[in-house]
Amino acid sequence: MIYIGLLAAFWGASYMFIKVAGRAFEPATMMMLRLAIAFSLLLVVLLAQRGWHSTFGDMRALGWEGFALGIANGAIPFTLIAWGERHIDSGVAAIANASMPIFVVLLAIRFKPSETVRGLRLVGFLVGLVGVGVLAGVHPQGGWWGVAGTLAVVVASISYAVGSLWGQRLIHRTSGLVLSASSMLGGLLVLLPFGLAQLPSAVPGWKATGSVIALAVIGTALAQILLYRVLRSDGAARVSLVTYLLPVTALFYGVVLLGEPLTWEELAGMALILGGVALGSGAVRLQRREPVAAPSP
Repeated sequence: MIYIGLLAAFWGASYMFIKVAGRAFEPATMMMLRLAIAFSLLLVVLLAQRGWHSTFGDMRALGWEGFALGIANGAIPFTLIAWGERHIDSGVAAIANASMPIFVVLLAIRFKPSETVRGLRLVGFLVGLVGVGVLAGVHPQGGWWGVAGTLAVVVASISYAVGSLWGQRLIHRTSGLVLSASSMLGGLLVLLPFGLAQLPSAVPGWKATGSVIALAVIGTALAQILLYRVLRSDGAARVSLVTYLLPVTALFYGVVLLGEPLTWEELAGMALILGGVALGSGAVRLQRREPVAAPSP
C-alpha cells in the first residue's frame, strides 16, 4: 500500500505544481517542457535497461499509434488541465479529473457492444455527473470563467478515457515504459510549435521553474515508473485505489500549501463524483470487473 500512497501523493502534487508554474508559463509551454524532461528521463531508463537497438526497435514497432496516443493521453488533457487551473483551484481540478473512470466505461459501451449499463452502474453515472454539475455550477468561484475551467478539466478527463482504452489495447504489444516514452514523444512533438511560440519573455522565477521540473520528474517520469511497478506487483484493482486518494491529497496540498479555500461545493462534488465512480466503474463488484486506474494530470 505504500506505493499506492506514493502514487496518490505524486499525482496529487501535480495539480499544485501546475498551479504554481502557471503563474509564469503558458499552458502549452509548461506541458511541452514537462513532456520533454519526462521523456528524456524515461529514455535514459530504457536505454540503461534495453540498449539503443531494443529501445528504438520497440518504439518503432508501435508505429503511429504509440505517438498518436500521446495526443489523447498527454498533449490535449495536460494542456486543458493547465488552462483550467488558470480559473479554478488545484483541488477543484483534481476532483473534476476524478470523473475519468466514468467516461472510460461510457466509451467502452460504444467500442465494446457487449457492455451493458443498468442498475447500480447506471445510478453511478448519474451520480457522478451530478457531482460534476455541483462542482461547476453551484456558486462557482471565478464566475463563468470558473465554470469554463472546470469543464475544461472534464473534457480532459474524456480525453484521458479515450487514451486509457487505446492504451489498454497497445500495452499488449510492448512494455509499459516503452508505451509511455512513445506517447510522451508524440505529445511533445504536437506541443512543440505552440510551446516555443509562447515562451516567456523574461526568465521565470525559481518557484515556477522548480514546479515545472518537479511536475516532469515527480508527477510524470517517476510516477510512470512507479505505476507500472505497482501494476506488475498488485494489479489494476489495487492501482484503482489512487482514484479515491488523489483528490484528497490534491485538496490537502491546495489548502495547506497554496492557501486555497475549502468549500462545501468541493466536498459535495468530490463525494458525488467518487461515489459515482465506485458504482459506475463496477468497484463495488471487484470480482466481476477491475476498475480503471486514475490518470496523471
